[in-house]
Amino acid sequence: MKNDAPHIGLFIPCYIDQFYPNVAIATLELLEKLGCKVSYPLHQTCCGQPMSNAGYESETCGTTEKFIKDFAEFDYIVAPSGSCVLHVKEHSPSIPKLKKNQAYVQSRIYELSEFITDILKVDSIPGSFPHRIGFHASCHGLRGLRLASDSERNDPGFNKTLQLMKDLSGLELVELSRKDECCGFGGTFAVTEEAISVQMGKDRIADHVDKGVEFIVGGDMSCLMHMQGIATRNRENVRIMHFAELLNQAIS
Repeated sequence: MKNDAPHIGLFIPCYIDQFYPNVAIATLELLEKLGCKVSYPLHQTCCGQPMSNAGYESETCGTTEKFIKDFAEFDYIVAPSGSCVLHVKEHSPSIPKLKKNQAYVQSRIYELSEFITDILKVDSIPGSFPHRIGFHASCHGLRGLRLASDSERNDPGFNKTLQLMKDLSGLELVELSRKDECCGFGGTFAVTEEAISVQMGKDRIADHVDKGVEFIVGGDMSCLMHMQGIATRNRENVRIMHFAELLNQAIS
């Protein structure tokens, strides 16, 4: 590891910590393989997004203040979640007494693929993953953080996450019929509008399954968790994987 390697504060969202710890481990190992010094603040907690999305933004001042104090010392904050990064960056409430530190944290927090491509300037990652995959572009990362081009805008095509996979030996990326359609999760939307949410999830899974995909790959475990639940209940022959796990496995 280089002495001038950036010191990363690893931010792991609640649902990854509780349900998908292997994604957190893969993120840590991947960043270290790319030459970063990574620390995990042990007392970190929820960024406050679930409460804020449910209409209780004023109740998230405590979690926002704690987040700022936990991560203000690092060169960068990196998370394997576009959804939570977008909340911290653009939707968390203002904390006047920590104004300077909050501005620093919001300018230094990155989603994982965004950090690798934009800050580390890694164009692609060599390795092998001989499987047929479909990529699910989650809404917050796609339309909030602009991690890829979307169908609503007449922009040149790009995808920061898929860019990192382009040199993986054996990987076959399937072109989906509706490549940037919402999976229906939407946080509390999946609870308040269950029937619509489930049908949207079924539609997204069908788009992958109909094209013979082995893995549905994405960058937000909340969306992947939603689709995994539906796929499991319907006995669909498809697996779910976060791209951090894929890349970490590919270069192992």
